[in-house]
Amino acid sequence: MARVHDVGGQTGFGPVPPVEEDEPPFHADWEARVYALNVAMLRRGVYNLDQFRDAIERMPPAEYLAASYYERWLHAVETLTADKAGDG
Repeated sequence: MARVHDVGGQTGFGPVPPVEEDEPPFHADWEARVYALNVAMLRRGVYNLDQFRDAIERMPPAEYLAASYYERWLHAVETLTADKAGDG
């Protein structure tokens, strides 16, 4: 079963633009914070990389397509920490 993130071979999404040489890794401060938060959660063993990736891939299709790269990361961090809080 293909999920919305799996667009390989599908038409209508256009080419993937190349990364500009001088493009910053983060376009806003909050993106850097989401990145750091995810790294901290992974290092502390709150969840693993497979769980993180799966949380992104489980996003509802409309939300996934409307979200930016780091908005998807934030969704995954929020989902996984809420799941873990419910386990405790």
